[in-house]
Amino acid sequence: MRIFSKLVLICNICFIVAVVLRLIEMGRRAKGNFDAAIPLQPLQGTLVLLGYGAIFLNILFLFAMLVYFMRGRKQTTSKLVILVNLILLPIQVWYFFFSNF
Repeated sequence: MRIFSKLVLICNICFIVAVVLRLIEMGRRAKGNFDAAIPLQPLQGTLVLLGYGAIFLNILFLFAMLVYFMRGRKQTTSKLVILVNLILLPIQVWYFFFSNF
């Protein structure tokens, strides 16, 4: 579970980076500059793919943590990682389903 929690945390960081990159590129396009924010397209594509897939992994992770809590098993994941994932899930839901970006 510790490896999965680290993977979810990395994906959540990639989500934040992907959103920032999108905002930067939207600002550049408004000014007439159509160049990419990161000149390496494979790197940018990987960050976006991991970032946009983070919502599914985050839901899976928090559901697994809920099951662990309900069964009374010992928690091996850091409380800070769980808290960060719990805070980022509503932000991700808002971004994907309710925002106009």
